[in-house]
Amino acid sequence: MRWLALGLVLFAGVTATAASGERTQKGNLIVSLDGGLSPLALPRDRPAPVSVHLEGGLQTSDRAPLPRVTRIELGLPSQGVLSTRGLPRCPSRLLRNAKPPEALEACRDALVGKGRLEAQVALPNQGAFPVEAGVLAFNARIDGRRAVLLHAYTANPPTVSVLPLRLQRGGGRFGLAMVGNLSPALGPWPRLRHFDLTLFRRYSYGDSRRSYLSASCPIPKSFTAGFFSFAKVTFGLADGRRIGTGIARSCRAR
Repeated sequence: MRWLALGLVLFAGVTATAASGERTQKGNLIVSLDGGLSPLALPRDRPAPVSVHLEGGLQTSDRAPLPRVTRIELGLPSQGVLSTRGLPRCPSRLLRNAKPPEALEACRDALVGKGRLEAQVALPNQGAFPVEAGVLAFNARIDGRRAVLLHAYTANPPTVSVLPLRLQRGGGRFGLAMVGNLSPALGPWPRLRHFDLTLFRRYSYGDSRRSYLSASCPIPKSFTAGFFSFAKVTFGLADGRRIGTGIARSCRAR
């Protein structure tokens, strides 16, 4: 899939250094996003293999309990390609109730990333307590459409959750969106606080080497570097509110 055209804001003489993360506040709720693309030096006229790292989350400015996140949307940059042709797929049934070694044994060939999730678990009549889960990301297909399955495992208490993110066309400056409905996977008690995800995979198909993610830096020859809209996160909350933020990053042509 070729993503939508890149909206670069070009600056003469800029260097390809990473920008800082962004924070947006609505009322007492703060959403944050950070991450980057590696490598930063990319061809002007053809896509090259890259990895994408994203991390973000929610917090309250007054230490009030976090709201329940029911939907997450991750917008990815517009100057790249996501390829799954020839890449094995992992069915969700193989991940249910599977610890990480078992999940890898069943679906290692479909692995496309790793990360972690942090949440607060708020049980009735009890104080909230933190939970951290390791995450494995697998290539999948849901209802005939491309998807990523996030296998989240926490050892204390022992819990497995499978979070499906459907891949669909993004809007505006973001050519691809990863969209997930978190309610069925997490249930009513966990409150998402932080996520950290890196996507990268090289694999062989036929006689060629392929990359799950590829990107270019299509800037005019008169420029050596430029900034582009890199990623966006939007959280949908149980009370109907939506809150999101985005980040810009730079690339360097080679």
